[in-house]
Amino acid sequence: MAPKSDTSFSYPFFDRDISWLSFNERVLLEAQRNTVPLMERIRFLAIYSSNLDEFYRVRMPALTALTGIADKAASEFKETLATIHNMVMEQQTRFGNIIGSDILQALRDNGIRLLYNEPIPDAIRHTVTDYFIHTVALFLQPVEIDKHTTFFPENNKLYLTVTTRSAKKGARVYIVNVPSDELPRFFTVRHDSVQYIVFLEDIIKLNLDQVFYETVLTCHSIKVTRDSDLNLEDEFTGNLAEKIEQRIGTRDLGFATRFLYEPDLPPHTLRSLKKHLNLGTANFIVGGAHHNLKDLSSLPLKGDAFYYEPWPVTQLPIQQSSLFAEIRKQDLLLHPPYHRYDTVLRFFAEASLDPSVKAIYVTLYRVAADSRIAQALMSAARNGKRVVVFVELKARFDEANNLKWSKKMKAAGVRIIESIPGLKVHAKIALVKRRHNNKTELLGLLATGNFNESTARFYTDHVLLTAHQKMLAEVASLFDFLKKRKKRSRKTDIAFKHLLVGHFNLQHRFLDLIDREIEHARNGKPNGIIIKLNNLEERVLVAKLYEASAAGVKIQLVVRGICCLMPGVAGLSENITVKRIIDRYLEHGRIFIFENAGTPEYFMGSADWMIRNIYRRIEVCFPIYSTTLKEEILKIVKLQLADNCQAGFVDEHGKNVACDPAGVQVRSQKAIAGLVAAGQVNVH
Repeated sequence: MAPKSDTSFSYPFFDRDISWLSFNERVLLEAQRNTVPLMERIRFLAIYSSNLDEFYRVRMPALTALTGIADKAASEFKETLATIHNMVMEQQTRFGNIIGSDILQALRDNGIRLLYNEPIPDAIRHTVTDYFIHTVALFLQPVEIDKHTTFFPENNKLYLTVTTRSAKKGARVYIVNVPSDELPRFFTVRHDSVQYIVFLEDIIKLNLDQVFYETVLTCHSIKVTRDSDLNLEDEFTGNLAEKIEQRIGTRDLGFATRFLYEPDLPPHTLRSLKKHLNLGTANFIVGGAHHNLKDLSSLPLKGDAFYYEPWPVTQLPIQQSSLFAEIRKQDLLLHPPYHRYDTVLRFFAEASLDPSVKAIYVTLYRVAADSRIAQALMSAARNGKRVVVFVELKARFDEANNLKWSKKMKAAGVRIIESIPGLKVHAKIALVKRRHNNKTELLGLLATGNFNESTARFYTDHVLLTAHQKMLAEVASLFDFLKKRKKRSRKTDIAFKHLLVGHFNLQHRFLDLIDREIEHARNGKPNGIIIKLNNLEERVLVAKLYEASAAGVKIQLVVRGICCLMPGVAGLSENITVKRIIDRYLEHGRIFIFENAGTPEYFMGSADWMIRNIYRRIEVCFPIYSTTLKEEILKIVKLQLADNCQAGFVDEHGKNVACDPAGVQVRSQKAIAGLVAAGQVNVH
């Protein structure tokens, strides 16, 4: 859908990829904090590493392609690539320093030696070699690299490149797989009250004389990252599910975007690998001795002191014997992970068993690997109910799992609506139709996050449980649209009055809401905007926020990741602040509050303000009408805005700036957990 207006492109914006790298730097900074328990710091290192891998799998292919355009923009993209390279190198250096000068010493202080970039001590070599002979050697497949090689290094797999020499054949180059998919990445040996933790690749390096019957000259760790996009956005013909299934198997066969290698890899070996492994498209980056450090999250550390202290997780209070009866009485708001996700599971369980329920509709974007929600939907179908499920098969990196569940549910009698060509459905909505007093009654779930009980344990989200009939009638109309599996047209248009729906009215409604605050500011009426998002990129909406700031509207943003808006710039955005919160849970909920001259309007939903969300996805944002629930949301948001422990500001240069720790210490996630546990939310 075209934007309502476009005055945006004369404004300055941060580059989205540089902003994302700034966010990943903020993750890295969390690993540096001595106040964070040791294993949690190590996990932040793992998250940083995993994030960077995905950046090279998804974003770098697009950026590299843009540099081939022969115009002014191409040179700008080249400058961006140079900035990205410098930022990554700087962050990688910091990453190494955090491990080398901080994490390793902290482990030693606890009687643990992670052998990171250091030789395996003589005292444990016999045990390590025994493990190699009887276990690791069974999985090794050395391959010689020469002009006849057909070897193809897989995406993000670990390898060793080994140079050998023999009297007959001279110098040769081999690739040896590191079987971290089949074996644990870390091997533990206890000796003299010390727990030694050894990397799998170091075990192989130690025993190369048992792999090659030649003189080993050099050995270095390498890794190739590949373009992983399935390029399915614009498919319009044929069976999309079949195409996705066919292409999943080729995902790891894309062109190389990054070649990561250990320092001191000989130049002639590097040239040979580049030539024979077709790595011409890759960014060549010097790394450390160990790659795939996302595996650090599986480091075998035992002891409560290494982990976050437990926080209370509270059951949403339900006064009625039936959840449906409670929803008919009043709107409810669930705040996972502070609330147990059991209430959502109970909703689907009741829908499956309640004889008055005639139909269930739900959108699934990322299905849990062992989904109890999907099980309930299959049970409902077997119980004779009409069950309609929209499964988004194009959810990146979840295609295979979603396809698996799609097949299982279809076999159980669930009607599956599969992906709409050229359009993703990212909405988080569920609808139940039941007969009550001889009338059709609607009950629904509208959420900011996926219906996924696994991620609900560590993603902060919000779920509205409502019986608001007019709002849910619009949800029903949206499902009718989805069943057609077509893009919007005049014939399929829907006049949404309550919901803000991507591809229909979402961008226009948000622009109208901001315009109203501008008008209030100009007329001296109470005004203000509070928005919490994962990512903020879409330029028309950002430009409107700039316009509101210039009109005097106070705008407070909490943006976890990408933020293309420049805050605090004189004459442009001096009335805008941007905060990031990084803590034990992943901030994921989207909240929108507009002051509206003293009668605030509240919305929540699935939509970030990204180009993809605004123009290429079906998103649903929904109003909160209950005064009690508005107060509840405001309590939570005020804590997040006041956070001076885990939050930081984004400055006018896009840098992370720590909050002033003076005064009352506010750690918003901990405070919210306490608020929910004390029953100071959901009090009706």
